[in-house]
Amino acid sequence: MFVALEGGDGSGKSGALAHLGAVLGEGALLTREPGGTDEGQAIRGLLLARGGHDWEPQAELLLIAAARAQHVARVIRPALAAGRVVVCDRYVGSTLAYQGAGRGLAVEEIVMIHNHSTGGLWPDLTVVLDVDPAIALARGLARLRAEGSGEDRFEALGLEFQHRVRRSFLDQAAAAPQRHAVIDANRPITAVQADVAAVVLGFLAG
Repeated sequence: MFVALEGGDGSGKSGALAHLGAVLGEGALLTREPGGTDEGQAIRGLLLARGGHDWEPQAELLLIAAARAQHVARVIRPALAAGRVVVCDRYVGSTLAYQGAGRGLAVEEIVMIHNHSTGGLWPDLTVVLDVDPAIALARGLARLRAEGSGEDRFEALGLEFQHRVRRSFLDQAAAAPQRHAVIDANRPITAVQADVAAVVLGFLAG
């Protein structure tokens, strides 16, 4: 099974991913985007660091597609073929939200490029951690400051951008409710992580 964790920056995906890893055990593969491979990690640095690069939305999309093509071919598909559960922090839902709703690219274009670069691989289940954008933005910036990370390019696009991203995640879930679960991530992190684990375990059992 292939599970994607989605949501705005600061929604708690990284913590939920780590908690899921503890619940699912060593048989699960935990990964993230952009990243997952050395090549994808290099592209992550180009995309997320503010100050060095000013990408056009179309260029962003193609860089993400390149990182994802490598990730799917080298990491995700082999793990799925081996019968493992794969849990990914961000996947195509984020592309639809950030480059689509956020940056104004057409959904049809994003879907076409995604299908071409991945051979049409979509998650079996997408768990959306839904949080108020103002809260998420404050959390995300605080985490980046604490980590000394320069990966704040999308946070710097402001609150209106984050509202468009949130609306896209909710619209995606509403359009395909059988493949999505939306979890209120405004609550304490332990409650959020417990709900994420319950949803994923229930889907696996079903």
